[in-house]
Amino acid sequence: MTDRTAPASLVLVQELVNTLDVETGEDALAAPDGLGLFARRHGLTGLALTGDDLPAVTELREGLRSACMAHTGAPMDPGAARVLERRLGAAPLVLGLDGAGAAALRPADGLLGVDGLAARVAAGIAAADAGGQWQRLKACEAEDCLWVFYDRSPAARGRWCTMAVCGSRAKMRTYRARRPSP
Repeated sequence: MTDRTAPASLVLVQELVNTLDVETGEDALAAPDGLGLFARRHGLTGLALTGDDLPAVTELREGLRSACMAHTGAPMDPGAARVLERRLGAAPLVLGLDGAGAAALRPADGLLGVDGLAARVAAGIAAADAGGQWQRLKACEAEDCLWVFYDRSPAARGRWCTMAVCGSRAKMRTYRARRPSP
């Protein structure tokens, strides 16, 4: 199976959206200390995310899922677009230069909670978009899945998280729908 992990600039986005398993309904963020575990796993402990941030983080996550669904051809949910515009549009980013003089946007210093998370997400999306990678972060077309994957196919026309499961199911449904009934 090909690697469906996003490039470094989008890993945070991919893993944030995939904290909810749509098929089982399991929400890793809603588990006891789920948000804290996510923060530790991604080196975000300095953001001081708390349980009070959970509704806003969940709202951000679902807005990002809608954007990834749009990358697969679904219409962007207007409510999700407003959430992303509000959360990511307000994320203060600053331009930094590395030792080689390359420019990159990074979150402004001192941001905490969901604002700090949103700024890191916004910086990752900006970097990925500049590199032509943002549109390749997609949500599986299977409505009972919606897992976010990175489309590495040459034509960037991937529709399912995995052909072996979701793609195969979709193709079988299409086949059965076309087949004349006995």
